[in-house]
Amino acid sequence: MKDRKPTGSQPPMDAAANQKKSTAKLGRDIQAKLGQQLRAMYDDVVSQGVPDRFSDLLNKLDDNGDKGKR
Repeated sequence: MKDRKPTGSQPPMDAAANQKKSTAKLGRDIQAKLGQQLRAMYDDVVSQGVPDRFSDLLNKLDDNGDKGKR
């Protein structure tokens, strides 16, 4: 494929990042609420555990890796 350059008038990425840093500010109360919600979501995901099919797949991959080392 040919190399394509983006079209349009977008500023360079580092200029956009600098602009966002100076304008994006959240109050402590909003940060605290976001933190609480993120922790609740994370705790829910962690409590679900790993499905058996994923555990089986990981065990198979580990077994194949051990065979390659011998």
